[in-house]
Amino acid sequence: MNWLRKLFTKTQANDDRDTTQSNAYDIIGGDKVIRAIAHDFYQQMQTRPETQSLLAMHRSPIADSEQKLYEFLSGWLGGPQLYQQKHGHPALRARHMPFAINESMRDQWLICMHAAIHNSIKKPEHQQVIIQAISTLADNMRNR
Repeated sequence: MNWLRKLFTKTQANDDRDTTQSNAYDIIGGDKVIRAIAHDFYQQMQTRPETQSLLAMHRSPIADSEQKLYEFLSGWLGGPQLYQQKHGHPALRARHMPFAINESMRDQWLICMHAAIHNSIKKPEHQQVIIQAISTLADNMRNR
């Protein structure tokens, strides 16, 4: 009987968020929108001339980075904690320490993220709140 309880507990543990509480993940459209943001972010990075030095910092294949961004954004915006389930605590600053992130790199990252958010999230008020929060996060990643 315990194996049955464990089986169901595991399934529920995959989404360890409180679905009764309103959050950005649900408000902006959930998984589909988060995937679109992550995909568009890397499309922006690969196609904009002004973000090529940022692109050069990313290992191939880009799909791996896109998947990690999707997983991180899911949890960061209040959805399933996909990144933590796979990789542990994000510890973003520590994970980014090997890379030289100065104001230029931050700004290139934000160019891509702003475009992805504007392309994927419909309501301007939701875009604004998320851009404000993600801009603070990006600024905290600077290490040069």
